[in-house]
Amino acid sequence: MTARPDIGGPVTDATAQALARAALDAVGAAGGYAGGVYLRSGTEGLMLMAAVTGLPSALFRPWWRMHVNRPYPVAEAHRSGQSVHLPDAESAMRRFPQLMAGLPFPFGSLYEPVARGRERYGVLFVLRPATPGVPVGPGDRKRLRAVAVRLAGELAALAAAGATVTWEGDPVCFPGPGPAGGRAGRAAGDAPHGRNGPAESPAESPTESRADSARAAVDRLDLAVLSVDRQGVIGFANSRARSAATTLLGSDGAELCGRILWEALPWLGHPAYEDHFRAVFLAPAPVHFQAAPRRTEPSPHWLSVGLHPALDGVTVTITQAEPPAYATESLMRPGSGLGSTGAGSPADRASALYRPVALAIALTEAVTARQVSMVVTDELLPAFGGRQLAIYLLGEGHLHLAWETGFPQGFLDRFDGVALDVRLPGVETLTSGRPLFFESMQQLATAYPGIELDSHVGARAFLPLIASGRPVGSCILGFDAPRGFSPEERTVLTALAGLIAQALERARRYDSEAALARGLQAALLPHRLPVHENVVTVGRYLPGTAGMDVGGDWYDVIEVGGGRLALVIGDVQGHGVAAAATMGQLRSAVRAFALSGNEPEQVMRGTNELLIDLDPGQFASCCYVLLDPATGLALAVRAGHPQPLLRHPGGRTEVLDLAGGMVLGIDPEAVYPVTRLRIEPAAVLALYTDGLVETPGADIDVGVERLRAALADAGPAPLTETADRLIAEAGHSADRPDDIALLLAARTSAPEVTLPTAATTGAGGP
Repeated sequence: MTARPDIGGPVTDATAQALARAALDAVGAAGGYAGGVYLRSGTEGLMLMAAVTGLPSALFRPWWRMHVNRPYPVAEAHRSGQSVHLPDAESAMRRFPQLMAGLPFPFGSLYEPVARGRERYGVLFVLRPATPGVPVGPGDRKRLRAVAVRLAGELAALAAAGATVTWEGDPVCFPGPGPAGGRAGRAAGDAPHGRNGPAESPAESPTESRADSARAAVDRLDLAVLSVDRQGVIGFANSRARSAATTLLGSDGAELCGRILWEALPWLGHPAYEDHFRAVFLAPAPVHFQAAPRRTEPSPHWLSVGLHPALDGVTVTITQAEPPAYATESLMRPGSGLGSTGAGSPADRASALYRPVALAIALTEAVTARQVSMVVTDELLPAFGGRQLAIYLLGEGHLHLAWETGFPQGFLDRFDGVALDVRLPGVETLTSGRPLFFESMQQLATAYPGIELDSHVGARAFLPLIASGRPVGSCILGFDAPRGFSPEERTVLTALAGLIAQALERARRYDSEAALARGLQAALLPHRLPVHENVVTVGRYLPGTAGMDVGGDWYDVIEVGGGRLALVIGDVQGHGVAAAATMGQLRSAVRAFALSGNEPEQVMRGTNELLIDLDPGQFASCCYVLLDPATGLALAVRAGHPQPLLRHPGGRTEVLDLAGGMVLGIDPEAVYPVTRLRIEPAAVLALYTDGLVETPGADIDVGVERLRAALADAGPAPLTETADRLIAEAGHSADRPDDIALLLAARTSAPEVTLPTAATTGAGGP
């Protein structure tokens, strides 16, 4: 086995060998392509990356040190002693936005604490391909945990023998499993690499013959091709790369193979390009960008660089390119954003540096495309001193304007709906996947002759919005004055564009799911309520305004025979399609049990057992009132639902005290006692869900009392007006986290007192 802080040199230290074995075993156990171990250091509360495989460690230097109190998954696993599993970028962004602010790429990651008893040594981590929407399986969890337990045992034994099991200094980097290295790969004593790869044996096998043909084919290409393993070591260079190593690639003339890429070609180690390499070592999507090996020259020559990743390494292609108009040598000073020296006091610079992280955090809470756009306006523009913002979303091969601020009114309308074959910077940044930076409006006009400009003074940045390799749209940032874009600003803007794209993609899925849930719920709620000569019923439903706005609230009125009516209201926990679907199942179950002639407690008990059998992972509350309109006698059962209200004919309104049972879906042995009550003629019974009486930060009893007073003040008005009055305040709220269902039933003394049929039945819908 080979290892050293950069790429090689045999490991003899027993602790490092134990870490290397564990990292390799963990990567294999969890189906990863990279992994490693963090260990405690001699500094209280500080962990250091001690070993890493499958990644060029120098490229991830910002993550070598990790304080246990920081909001990162490594620290969380060590601090809590619990595993952290992040199957995809969305789950990582939701739980650890700071991690995704620095590494906004679609990858999965697993973190397992290494501990024995009360002794916490560190954390084992594995990086692997993302599995969107699919959680980490129990097999992977169990295997990774077993590796961590085994490593903890080895470290405990080493500590008992007097060895050091803390870490100081740089991490040890060693080859990972697979074709690029591993135990059978480039180990100590392996044959040296020749100019085109490993030295050949005298007898050439058919496999070697095919390899020679492949090398010959690559040698014919008029571009430099380099094969780099997961440690960043060049293992192959085609003839173009070797012959033009100094003239095209800017190498020092030494042998390319066997060297770390950024040592052989130092210009590729520029901070502006680091994020591109992190992207391909963490995610499978190829990356293309343009670079200048000697940026300080008056007229630097530009190269087009392509990075093509696989699990065993990266193929790098380099060829000459025309100087891009959007990235000429900067004549402007970088802007005052992102903590630059022009940002004022240290506190000002700290504030500017905080905003990109604040953007990442805020994006995790944004649900709709409008909310995402507002977050970008509030956090991204101030961080970089911008004044204009436009976001275009891709739909059916065209870019559609979704958000704008700061541009002259109507100016961007001419670009709305533009096709992807039109030569415009907002289009080309998406189709090429490269951000475009124009330090002045003159640069923009030169690059795109004839383009209509909203101003002749300023600067522009066009950012591609791409989520997990899927094009989402493009983002335009505008500045009132010419300005340069430092390599750090370009890198951070590009990374943040990835986070914005992921948030917009999530918002698009939310919109689709919300539309499906709304349609599903509209189909499941009753469109008309039964008309009865002695009872008037009115139902109302309001979706929530925050998060997934459709929930599982429902109401129903069922004619059960013998002239009796069942009044039902319920609330399924949660929101979205799952809650709406469960609501539909429960409404059907209650209706079926009621129509079968069951008594109220049997209806509730049967519905409870059915929900437990369905096992949707949700529970529900419900109130069921069986009313005889002729006598006013009612039998009521309640499963964890808010108490109904009853307004008596004289106006006195009370909160009923119905006996209650446990919410549905929890206890198969739950019982639901029956309460008998009588509803007089002209009395009004109100059944409702908690969304009508709950206010964030306030006691629910306050909301119930407010609803009781409102019902008392309604007087003898038509029931439809009373229903509208009771939900009016909630309907005008811009921040309503839960949906609302309301069912009113008024007993009449004679048929002629019944409200007009049109008003009654028309109000019965949602």
